[in-house]
Amino acid sequence: MLRHPLLEQWLGCEACVKHENHNPTGAFKIRGGLNLVAQLSAEERRCGVISASTGNHGQSMAFASRMHGVRCRILVPCGNNPDKNAAMRAYGAEVIEFGRDYDEARLKVEELAESERWRYVHSANEPHLIAGVGTYALEMLEAVPDLDYVFVPVGGGSGAAGCCIVRNALSPKTKVIGVQASGADAFTRSWRGPERVSAERVNTFAEGMATRVTFDLTFAILKEMLDDIVVLDEPELEEGVRAALRYTHNLAEGSGAAPLAAAKKYGQKLVGKKIGCVMSGGNIDLRTLARCVDIQSARM
Repeated sequence: MLRHPLLEQWLGCEACVKHENHNPTGAFKIRGGLNLVAQLSAEERRCGVISASTGNHGQSMAFASRMHGVRCRILVPCGNNPDKNAAMRAYGAEVIEFGRDYDEARLKVEELAESERWRYVHSANEPHLIAGVGTYALEMLEAVPDLDYVFVPVGGGSGAAGCCIVRNALSPKTKVIGVQASGADAFTRSWRGPERVSAERVNTFAEGMATRVTFDLTFAILKEMLDDIVVLDEPELEEGVRAALRYTHNLAEGSGAAPLAAAKKYGQKLVGKKIGCVMSGGNIDLRTLARCVDIQSARM
């Protein structure tokens, strides 16, 4: 948990950043993978694990699987972040590109897991994953117990769900604010509306939030416990990436920088408040980073 004076000037409030981008895989997801793989049965370890991911969950599974000597297969959507694909392979996972987005890759994984007897690890509907990633919220609230708000990105929802559970136990007055991309807002529309909805497609460079559906376990937790949600368009997400670079000197991917942009959008509500922003990951590819920086350069 670090404070950055320039960021606080930009936001207009006291702000602490939880730098999950400094973890070994560059993202918070490593916590869930380590917790889950460590608790697999002998039979599950023999079968190996299989999952779908846009990269950070896959890296966590690959990292933990290598540590425990477990075979790991990850399906990613076609055209996925090449740097994340390379990292998963470097950790020893078999990486297969399939489908137009995360959800098509996930459906294929569910077929393969049933037919080939791999241990399917869902990226959200896993209690051990949620418990693992929830440890970052535990560290946040132990370090700064009087936070008024915590801003956290929402994709599959494991990180936000873990954050809400820990908040309820340690600091009930702290409000947890989810952040989504407008081009992948099925969770937002489901959370705000009377029923769960899905989308035909996603359209965001923030692959950590790029899902068309909600998931049973995490949605049930967040429907009950999440306090609010902020939706960001693509220029706002790009602004978050630039803000992370300019004001914290950290490289953040779209979803990792989204809490900064969401706090900025929250505006006057934060005056006089103390907030925490979860920089959930730093695994942005060079092409996307160059585009975000070039936009700013054109305005200067």
